[in-house]
Amino acid sequence: MIDEPYRWVEAIANRREYIENELAPGSPTIGISFSGGILLLTFGQDRRKIFEIYDRIAMGAIGHPGDIERLRMTALEVASMEGFTRSAADVSLRRMATNAFSPALKQAFEQIYGAPYLARILFAEMGDSAESDLFVRLDYDGTMHANSMSAGKRRESFSVIAGTRRGLEAAERILSGAKATGLKTALEIAIKAWGAGLHAAGQDAVEPPEEMALKEYIGSRLDEYTVEAALLDRESAGSHTAFMDVPQADLDAVLAKFR
Repeated sequence: MIDEPYRWVEAIANRREYIENELAPGSPTIGISFSGGILLLTFGQDRRKIFEIYDRIAMGAIGHPGDIERLRMTALEVASMEGFTRSAADVSLRRMATNAFSPALKQAFEQIYGAPYLARILFAEMGDSAESDLFVRLDYDGTMHANSMSAGKRRESFSVIAGTRRGLEAAERILSGAKATGLKTALEIAIKAWGAGLHAAGQDAVEPPEEMALKEYIGSRLDEYTVEAALLDRESAGSHTAFMDVPQADLDAVLAKFR
């Protein structure tokens, strides 16, 4: 019995290493807040990874498609139930993340005889203004990071999930040094952050490449990946669904700068 705690800790460490290796090739997903709403952007090769969850809430994810789908369905059920028992205006990403998702992910990860979730999630909740937008990043072990969920904490206007820590930090460097003034600038910043994150995932250094080198790197990857971009539109909120795909014309105009 003496070595039982050690065996559990060893099993958890092995599980963490396995999940990290599985997620490492994941294509980063970027979230940016600006005056017109929230942009979520990623590049993929097969399945969709950005989804509408509720009126003002969207979700992006990287990881195993089956686990992403399970988490998406759970998010839909939690949000719909809260909207039914309270009201649509009372559906809260804070409560969803804190009371439902973080505990469920933690439990699945620590129950070593069960299967963990091979996924990272990025939730976005659009507020009445960019200053009240909320991003919540959830890891496979239930660890949660928000752009601001407590008084006195500096609010970030972006969030990102990536396959590796280096990729996350490289994308965040791009995002923290830029400000989106509209949809097209948000798209350009998000594409650069995605490229920096993907580039860093296979490198030893965190520093992103120089501007021209980064553009060339992104351009060289555009034939391998398909862009996926969705918008929570602040102007549409209240009249009809806020979630919409970014118009192809806007995407093409920005992608042309990298080709």
